[in-house]
Amino acid sequence: MWSTITEYIPDWPTFMLAGVTLLIPLLIFALHRWFRSIVTDKHGRSREGLTTDRVFLETHNSTDSQLSGEYETDLMHLKETIGQNDDVHFREYELAGFGARAVLIFVNGMQDEQLINSHIMQVLMLKSDNSAQQGMKFPPAEGLVSYFKQNLLPVTELTEVVGKRELRESILAGYTALMVEGMACALLVGTPRGKSRAITEPTSEALLRGPRLGFTEILSDNTAMLRLQGRTEQMEIKKYVVGNVIKRDLAIVYMKNIVNPELLQEVEQRIAKIDLDYIAESGYVEQLIEDDILSPFQQAQNTERPDRVMSALVEGRIALLLDGTPFALIVPVTFSMLLQSPEDYYERWMAGSLLRMLRFVAAFMSLIIPAMYISFISFHPGLIPTELAITIIEARQRVPFPSLIEVLIMEVSIEILREAGVRLPRPIGSAMGIVGGLIIGEAAVQAGIVSPFLVIVVSVTAIASFSIPMYSAGITLRMLRFVGMFFAAVLGIFGTILFFLLICSHLTKLESFGVPYVTPFSPIRIGDWKDLFVRAPLTLMKRRPELLKTVRKQRRS
Repeated sequence: MWSTITEYIPDWPTFMLAGVTLLIPLLIFALHRWFRSIVTDKHGRSREGLTTDRVFLETHNSTDSQLSGEYETDLMHLKETIGQNDDVHFREYELAGFGARAVLIFVNGMQDEQLINSHIMQVLMLKSDNSAQQGMKFPPAEGLVSYFKQNLLPVTELTEVVGKRELRESILAGYTALMVEGMACALLVGTPRGKSRAITEPTSEALLRGPRLGFTEILSDNTAMLRLQGRTEQMEIKKYVVGNVIKRDLAIVYMKNIVNPELLQEVEQRIAKIDLDYIAESGYVEQLIEDDILSPFQQAQNTERPDRVMSALVEGRIALLLDGTPFALIVPVTFSMLLQSPEDYYERWMAGSLLRMLRFVAAFMSLIIPAMYISFISFHPGLIPTELAITIIEARQRVPFPSLIEVLIMEVSIEILREAGVRLPRPIGSAMGIVGGLIIGEAAVQAGIVSPFLVIVVSVTAIASFSIPMYSAGITLRMLRFVGMFFAAVLGIFGTILFFLLICSHLTKLESFGVPYVTPFSPIRIGDWKDLFVRAPLTLMKRRPELLKTVRKQRRS
């Protein structure tokens, strides 16, 4: 009896394998929590140091007083501080009609010269003289500001500035400053208008059907495109200034009658906490406001398409636009959003659903196929059909490397080719990627470095990764693919399953601005499944996503 029972008890290597399988996830989660606490502590201490520096800067800048109203003194101050820049121009002249001196200060190339010549210089030098010849009385010095605003300068943008620091920063930002003898302030005329590229089709999110408009590097152009896309008074745009040394405008866009007020407050608080000298691109903002900096998954969606942004705003999400970059951010984001394309909604629901399901299958294949290959070849060849197993064995007879090294050689080569194709000029890059892949694959097979079956596996994996519409999401899956390969090389199919379960457990814990990352999977919201794997007909999509807790639940009135 006991001998019969002991026959079914696994041997000690099986128990060791089970123990390792149990300890690995516990160790990974413990290391993740420990490292995250260290990063948080360092971040907190650095914030204290930055706060001290900020107090010093504010104290230092408090001595930077307002304009004195003495023309020579204020002009000398500007020449000493920003006048050493060769692109800063000081155009001094006499206003005979006022009996006063004036100066225009602007940065070359950042302002419309026609505006300066026809609407400022010509008006000030000719109209004031003509008015004086006709016997008109000009106001005293204290009334010059209102007279210039109401009677003299025919421009729409006219701002009064009294602080020296604000005046310097405005000039360097591209505004044209006007200082007149006797005025205790300066006037900022017009708006910055540097050189910009034309509006073109987005290169990172190409569609066969849909609008051909893409964001540019000018924030005002981007907000204007959103205004044209959504002609409603419910869309609000709030602007913030980010960057301690180099300042840039950041716009928060939302639908005030739809967005969850708590979500809006959370976004504003995180934007207000940004403390960095220079915000070069929206990727900086994404990294500074995300929930978990140790997660490989992006927690804000980046896009160049105004139509995608408008669709997100109508759902109740919030968009962030930074001056100087064509990429906008959409928050909060879920994992399913990364595999969706605007084209899903432009096509009929059956075609859109088919394309979306193909993307989910392709994402799974690009993540798991190399790990499955290593598991079957190295640990579980019995799970392969006999005829196919014989074919693979014959093809691998000349291969001197184990399956892990074999797969690494091909995967690293493909990644290098892909990166080279992105960096090379577009006509050369596409041809180089295709030809290079064919040549390297064929040469590796002929040299006996890899098996022909592996070339098929790697090719299918690469093609599947190309179908992911979000480039950033594709990078994440490509990175995790290598992790899965090492899990499979150590534990076989058990390691592959463990790797997949670790990803699932991490995704269930991850949040984006308080929204669960894998909703409506977890927590389950059946009402949101209409826009998950299958894109339901538009007539059935009557409610907005429940996860956003919007003010208006219904899409249709």
